[in-house]
Amino acid sequence: MSRLRSLSSALFSFGLLLSGPCAVALPTAVATPEPGAGQTPGPNPPSATVPQGWGSCGQFVSDTSDIPTAQCTTVAVPVDYNSPAGAQARLAVIRIPATGQRIGSLLVNPGGPGGSAVDMVASMASDQENSPIRRNFDLVGFDPRGVGHSTPALRCRTDAEFDAYRREPMVDYSPGGVAHIEQLYRQLTQQCVTRMGAAFLANTGTASVARDMDAVRQTLGDDQINYLGYSYGTELGTAYLEKFSNHVRTMVLDGAIDPTVGPIDENVNQMAGFQTAFNDYATDCARSAGCPLGTDPTQFVNRYHALVNPLVTKPGRTADPRGLSYADATTGTINALYTPAHWKYLTSGLLGLARGTDAGDLLLLADDYDGRDKNGHYSNDQDAFNAIRCVDAPNPTDQASWVSADQRIRQAAPFLSYGQFTGNAPRDLCALWPVQATSAPHAAPPMPPGKVVVVSTTHDPATPYQAGVNLARQLGGPLITYDGTQHTAVFNGHQCVDTAVVRYFVAGTPPPASYHCQS
Repeated sequence: MSRLRSLSSALFSFGLLLSGPCAVALPTAVATPEPGAGQTPGPNPPSATVPQGWGSCGQFVSDTSDIPTAQCTTVAVPVDYNSPAGAQARLAVIRIPATGQRIGSLLVNPGGPGGSAVDMVASMASDQENSPIRRNFDLVGFDPRGVGHSTPALRCRTDAEFDAYRREPMVDYSPGGVAHIEQLYRQLTQQCVTRMGAAFLANTGTASVARDMDAVRQTLGDDQINYLGYSYGTELGTAYLEKFSNHVRTMVLDGAIDPTVGPIDENVNQMAGFQTAFNDYATDCARSAGCPLGTDPTQFVNRYHALVNPLVTKPGRTADPRGLSYADATTGTINALYTPAHWKYLTSGLLGLARGTDAGDLLLLADDYDGRDKNGHYSNDQDAFNAIRCVDAPNPTDQASWVSADQRIRQAAPFLSYGQFTGNAPRDLCALWPVQATSAPHAAPPMPPGKVVVVSTTHDPATPYQAGVNLARQLGGPLITYDGTQHTAVFNGHQCVDTAVVRYFVAGTPPPASYHCQS
C-alpha cells in the first residue's frame, strides 16, 4: 500500500504498502530443474517435525485449516541493538514446511512498510499447495518490529482518531490552512510519542529490521536464506545484502526502491507513475459506454476533478453513514490504480459520484488501503508505515523545500492537484517527526553473480520502472522487465516472469542480464 493525505503533504505520506500480489498465483506447470541442478543449496537442514520453541499458529492466523503444517513462534530482539540488555521486541514468525525435497527457507516480505509477512505467507501457502516453491522451500514470513502480529504493535491512533483524521481534506494551502495541516501532523507525532515512546520510534528503521531478519535466519537454523521482497521489501532486501550477503543464497527484489534517491525525488517519481496509471485507467474506461471520465483524453483530469473536488465541502453519498470524503475519494483512487483488477471498482465509485447515488466502492477502496475492517477497527499498517519511513531517510525541515516539492508534484500528477499552486505548502509529517532519521540515501553495494535478481514493471505506479533499472545496475544483478500497468509482477499470473523466478530460486540459475516479458 502507499499512503495519501492531501497534495504534496499527502503525497509524501504516500508509500508502498499495496505491494505483494493481490492474488498470488505461483506457477504450477513451469519446467523447473531438480534441486541441486544448478547452485548448491547450502548446508540447510531438512525440515523436521515441529521443533522446540515452535507451535501452532492460532494466535496469528484466524483459520489454519488450509495450512495444517504451519508452525509459528516469536523471536526476541533488542529494541536498540546498541543496548542488547534493554527493552525487547518480539517478532511474529510463521513457517510452512516444504512438501517435497527441501532446498531451504524462502523468506517473503509483502512491502509497506507495514505489511504483515505472516498474513501473506499464510495466504500464499494455502493457495499454492502444488507449486514448485511450496514443494522445495519452507515458506517463512516474519512481521518486522512494530508491524502486524509482532509486539509491541506500533499503534499511534485510536479507531475514532483515525476516522477523524481521514475526514480532514488537507487541501487549503493558504497560510492559515498550512498551519492547520501542520498542527494535525504535530498532533499525530505527539500521539506516537505518548503511546510508543521515543526510544521505540527511534529504532523502527529498516537498518534494525535487517538485523532482525538475520535473527530469524538463526532461529530457522539456516546458514543461507532465500528471499522474495516486494516494493518496500526490496529496501529491506537491499539492507540485508549490505550486512549479511554471505547468508543469502538467492534473492528476488520486485517493485524496486532506488536507495540513492531521497524522499522528495522518490515521491515526485512515484506521483508521475500514478499519473501514468491514471491515464492508462482512463483510456481503458473510455472504451466502455458511460465512462464517468468521458471519452476525450484531454478532459480526463478535468472530469475527475469535477467529480471529486466538491467532496471537500460536501461528502458524497454512501450506504455507510460516514459518506465519502475528498481524502477517501483520492485514497480509493490510488488504491485502484495499483492493479487493473481494481479498475472496475474505481469506475463504480466515480459513477456513483456522477449520478449522485452510492459512491461506496471508493469508500471501500479507501478502507482497504487504510486497513479499516467492516467493524471500524484499523490495523496498525498506517502508523507503522509512518514511523518506519520517517526514520529511514532525513527529510528537509525548511518550508521552501516543500513549496518546491508541491509545485513539482502538481506538475507530475495533475489528477491529484486540488486548486492552484499558492506558493505555500505544509511540511511533510516526517519533517516534523520527533526522532532523527537513522539512514540516508546511498548506493547499494555490488553483489557476486547469482546473488540477486531485480524485477521491474514498465508502468508500475508505486515503484517506477527506472528505480528497478537503477537498483539492478547498482547490485550488478539481472533485470527482469515486465510490460504492464500494475504494482509488482512476481507470482501475479505472469508465466514468463514466474518461470524465470522459479528457475532461479530452485536451481540458482539467474536469467540473462536483460530479460523481457510481454504482458
